[in-house]
Amino acid sequence: MFFVSLLFVLFLAFGGDAQATNGDNLMGIGPISRTMGGVGIAAPQDPIGAVFANPAAMCFGPYCPRSEANVTTTLFAPRTRAKVKSPGAGINTSAKSKADLFLIPAIGVSTPLVDKWRFGFAAYGTSGLGVDYRERLDLEPATPGHQGDLFTEYRVLKLAPNIAYLVNEHLSLGASFHVDYASLDMGLGTSSGEGFGFQVGAIYKKCPFAVGISYVSPQSITHRDVAHFDTDGIKDNLTLEQPQSAGAGIAYAPSPRLLIEANVKWINWGDAKGYRDFDWRDQWVYAFGIQYNPASSLALRAGINYGRNPVRTHQGFNADTASFTPVQGKNVSTFNYELLRIIGFPAIAETHVTFGAGYRFTQRFEMNIGYTHAFRKTASETGKDFGGPGGPDVSLTSKLAENSFEFGISWRF
Repeated sequence: MFFVSLLFVLFLAFGGDAQATNGDNLMGIGPISRTMGGVGIAAPQDPIGAVFANPAAMCFGPYCPRSEANVTTTLFAPRTRAKVKSPGAGINTSAKSKADLFLIPAIGVSTPLVDKWRFGFAAYGTSGLGVDYRERLDLEPATPGHQGDLFTEYRVLKLAPNIAYLVNEHLSLGASFHVDYASLDMGLGTSSGEGFGFQVGAIYKKCPFAVGISYVSPQSITHRDVAHFDTDGIKDNLTLEQPQSAGAGIAYAPSPRLLIEANVKWINWGDAKGYRDFDWRDQWVYAFGIQYNPASSLALRAGINYGRNPVRTHQGFNADTASFTPVQGKNVSTFNYELLRIIGFPAIAETHVTFGAGYRFTQRFEMNIGYTHAFRKTASETGKDFGGPGGPDVSLTSKLAENSFEFGISWRF
């Protein structure tokens, strides 16, 4: 436990916000899952991927029946650009976000307990997004009450102890308890809090097939004094809820050299506090991954992941100074509201391709590397400016592309 505690301290020290991939959630944890398109509900290949995707998988991975520990990191490089044009406010500006490089460590472990029980544990960054347009995006000509230079930073770190039970040689059941630590900064300082939830899953395996299902409960955290939503001079709170999600997967392994897996996941952004207020829609995520072993010590991997951008655009919104939109009991000027949705939290990535490889140096030690690319996605909306219905248009545009590099080591003991 000292080893786990030490790694988690390092994890907290280095963890940063990130533009994530499926909404503000990472599509997978660890280089194996991520380089196979984020799959793992039916056949994860390491403990860290199992804890994230399906807690029942502790009984069916290649790490069984021994113990295994994973230490991984993702070097995340989003490329975000924004453009705001508002003739009525004297704004015509564009910029690239300075928030463009993050290190996201993670750890995982799996070990047998008694009889048919196994224990797992993981600590990882699961969600995050943010932009930094300070001294780059010139919004100062805006009328009173509008945002200045935009800065947002949101991150969620998760501790997930996991237990699984092998019902018989074909069926495994599992559950994880989630402890979330989240921080949010919208330019007025960082507010942190804790949230709790759970995940349950099952896997049925009969070679060469395996099928799995998994469910994650909603997990809510209130961030205090993070924004000036209205003009009363008092700092406002914002509750953000990591949404409930459900997923299913099927894997096919016709030989020890080949593994193919497909997953589908539903993420309930539309009912989650905070995301619902900023008009996110539910997201269906489709993932496909393949692993081929040309030699017993070498694994080659590739995958694809697609989830429709959950951030709705509002064409024809009213940006007049008398127009307001309610957010958790506060009236936010509609211009600020749309600015935060489209420019401040642009979680709009959709299509990702992934590649990776793993090499087993000994029966105990393995190294995995990988690369993920999210193709550039643009979200843009146009409304009426401060002159009212007959006034000029105001336009808001965000563009996002992502690259990440994965690295991890595994030790079996």
